Amino acid sequence: MAGGYAGLAAVIVAQQVSKAAADTIFGRLKAAVDPLSGPALLAASEETLRGAGLSRPKIRTLRAVAEAESGGLAFDRVLALPAEEAIAALTPITGIGRWTAECWLLFAAGHPDIFPARDLALQAAAHEALGLDARPNEKTLVDLATRWAPNRSVAARLLWAWYGVRKAGGGAPV
Repeated sequence: MAGGYAGLAAVIVAQQVSKAAADTIFGRLKAAVDPLSGPALLAASEETLRGAGLSRPKIRTLRAVAEAESGGLAFDRVLALPAEEAIAALTPITGIGRWTAECWLLFAAGHPDIFPARDLALQAAAHEALGLDARPNEKTLVDLATRWAPNRSVAARLLWAWYGVRKAGGGAPV
């Protein structure tokens, strides 16, 4: 995944939808707004964006990110910050929460120590893979993940892979 506006847009599109739905909608968005950039998104009509499959809240968030970029937010500088500082730089933007910021840092920047503990798939995977009595909540999962520092991103990717295989009906990923 690319950094910059397009990378963050991909994470926004993926909020609270299946991977298949996110891939479809993001493909439509890239076709409708080419190149996918903040200025191009701001120039696109609501009708065009809705036609790509975006909800009004996601359109609002994509526009807020584009406006932040035009107001001086430099994605390359944010990507170079320590994780907590980068998260703090992004979360004041309307519609950008911790999960979105963490996923962007993990996938766009390849940050080695990000663990999006609010992610329901990670919670479900940890429940099963670690043999926990119940699905852990965010705080419990954050506590569990501390032992994987400074490589929590690897743990997140492994748990997502576990979840994907198990959801598809397979056994443990090898």
